[in-house]
Amino acid sequence: MAADAPIENRPPSERTFFGHPRALATLFLTEMWERFSFYGMRAILVLYLTAAVADEGLGMRESTANAVYGTYNAMVYLMALPGGWVADRLIGARRSVLWGGVVIAAGHYVMAVPAGWSVFVGMTLIVLGTGLLKPNISTMVGDLYERDSPRRDAGFSIFYMGINLGAFIAPLITGFLGEKINWHLGFGAAAIGMTFGVLQYVLGGRNLGEAGVRPADPLLGADRRRALTRVAVATLVVLVVLAALALAGLFTVNNVVNLLTIVTVLVTIAYFARILADREISGTERSRMKAYLWLFVFAAAFWLIYDQAGSVLNIFAADRTDRDVLGFTFPASWLQSVNPILIIIGAPLAAWLWLRLGHRVSTPMKFAVGLVLNGVSFVLMAAAAQAAVGGDLVSPWWLIAVYAIQVAGELSLSPVGLSATTKLAPVKYASQMMGLWFLAVAVGDAIGGQVARLAETWPEPTYFLTFGLASVALGLGAAMFARHIRHLMAGIH
Repeated sequence: MAADAPIENRPPSERTFFGHPRALATLFLTEMWERFSFYGMRAILVLYLTAAVADEGLGMRESTANAVYGTYNAMVYLMALPGGWVADRLIGARRSVLWGGVVIAAGHYVMAVPAGWSVFVGMTLIVLGTGLLKPNISTMVGDLYERDSPRRDAGFSIFYMGINLGAFIAPLITGFLGEKINWHLGFGAAAIGMTFGVLQYVLGGRNLGEAGVRPADPLLGADRRRALTRVAVATLVVLVVLAALALAGLFTVNNVVNLLTIVTVLVTIAYFARILADREISGTERSRMKAYLWLFVFAAAFWLIYDQAGSVLNIFAADRTDRDVLGFTFPASWLQSVNPILIIIGAPLAAWLWLRLGHRVSTPMKFAVGLVLNGVSFVLMAAAAQAAVGGDLVSPWWLIAVYAIQVAGELSLSPVGLSATTKLAPVKYASQMMGLWFLAVAVGDAIGGQVARLAETWPEPTYFLTFGLASVALGLGAAMFARHIRHLMAGIH
């Protein structure tokens, strides 16, 4: 057997993981602990930022905290682009995942330091580390199988369960520690989780075979030196800009957040312009990219609302929700575990439904359904907010119902979008298109963080109703143009 053959071709006598290559267990647990650390920290981040200084928080305004949260999420997904490039051209996926995990763990340990500066330094490290780990660990899962293997999709489904298992468990632990004992203890629990992930990844390395060892398209000699020089220059430019802001007295949280939002949008525009202007792609590929541009806009609009679960809805859970059960007031962040458990339950049902419907429901129509459901969830939130007017606390079942509707929308859009990304990718840009899909999340979260500023100044029912109806209207518009987008996807001009 060739050294770089997929691990699934190993002799059947070797140990397996639910009938799959043993290496899948190593990657499953790495991703589970990474998601544990990510969602565990995220569940208490806004609550810590907005908590009074007397309660050991930062005392930040809700509008600023919401914008920080949205920008942080955006940067995590934006960094998947350079993270994938580093693996493909320089060090390979295997080492990218390892170093990414180490940097993520370091970021969480920094956040565990009880000092005001630690949260921003820690988040910066987590962003850099996640950019290295997240896109490349998925690549390694794919490396375990032959491209057309019937077990490939099943392997990714098991891997996806690891993501949501970590996301489900994390808020229950970090939320209790952070809200009930000490915020930095909660951040420390996330650090320990990522440490477990790194340790088992190293110990399980012998199971990985040749997966991710070599860069897919390595730079050599002069090309490598030029690339490293450009990276160094880009890093220097960023440091100079930050230093200039500091010297001018403009280095504030709001200014940095606004700058990063602009950068995210400009990177996206430049990326699409580069692909659409490329004369080496065919007319059919260009048509498909125009269709993908529509899907990208729909996806960004979806994540703009959906990812407010950890910011605006999390604050609502803390301030407007009756969380008393038999004399115990459970942490607001525990409600952040609702989404992942509903995804675990709903994903097989969604897969069955799309299989039954086949081609009768097109990809653009599925995106339309996701947008409409997302909007309906915010309309329901408007009703919950109206019930809380005057200081009354509402049942947590309002939020659980909202999350259930949003998960139904996510299962209509997110896995379908991943599939569409691979199908519509021009051959020349096939390896970069997954990074482009992550950009949709980045743009949605970056703009969503700015939009979420309004939640502090607008009446809550007005805020939720306005953006809920806007999402419904966009979804209905997507449904009206679904046939046109399908023609573009088919290369029909």
